[in-house]
Amino acid sequence: MITALKILITILIVFVLLFCFYLYSIKPGKRRDTSYFEQKKYAHRGLHDDEVPENSLTAFRLAKENGFGVELDVQMTSDGQLVVFHDGTLKRMCGVEGKLKNFTYDELQEFRLKDTDERIPLFSDVLEVLDSTDLICEIKGDNGARNYVICEKVYDLLQTYKGQYCIESFSPFLVKWFRKKHPEVIRGQLSCRFEDNKNMNPIVRFVLSHLMTNLISRPDFVAYNHEDSKNMGFRIIKRFFRPFLVAWTAKGEEQQRSAEKIFDSVIFEKNPPKEKKD
Repeated sequence: MITALKILITILIVFVLLFCFYLYSIKPGKRRDTSYFEQKKYAHRGLHDDEVPENSLTAFRLAKENGFGVELDVQMTSDGQLVVFHDGTLKRMCGVEGKLKNFTYDELQEFRLKDTDERIPLFSDVLEVLDSTDLICEIKGDNGARNYVICEKVYDLLQTYKGQYCIESFSPFLVKWFRKKHPEVIRGQLSCRFEDNKNMNPIVRFVLSHLMTNLISRPDFVAYNHEDSKNMGFRIIKRFFRPFLVAWTAKGEEQQRSAEKIFDSVIFEKNPPKEKKD
């Protein structure tokens, strides 16, 4: 009887210690002033549809003209140019085989986005179009989860930007770089359940989806897939730490309304308004 009780107590102590470590690992950074960021709507890759491709200058111009903030994706070409593009490969958007990071910027200009006249834009050109639009800049990990050259280049360009901005990434190491080098920049940790990645190691999936990489990044906000908001890690961090929360990506009015009940700001997709014809 005594031996069984000791075993039970030991198990309880181990469980408590593990839970305390888990809480410590998911703890975000100290909450800072993000009032400018609250209750905002950010157009996911700009306002786009079948005629206006995502992450194009036209999509960003339309988002700006309609009063929305913008979320976009930044990668680096083989010759060190920053461009705005989501996928690691060119197939879906340009119909070309190969990874973006293996092409120079000039080579990329030979391709078109979804058979339109739009090309993959430079980050600097996008910032010029957006002018002073609220911006969420996702730094893609396709150039390497610890490629800090892209962080430095993104930071340098954003110093000339007139609008309010923040950065985010799925890579906790890239987020950590900003925490260490430029702590004044508001930074976010992206995450979800990663169910689409069937080849991911289950332990890695657990660590990522349950936000344990916050131990590395200590983000100012968490950007989470709104469809995964019932995930244990998300619910625990929301309950215990109440961090600033950004939803991605709500599609349609119903999903937006649902996300607004749980998150502080929403990244959404909405078709751009059609121009009236005479």
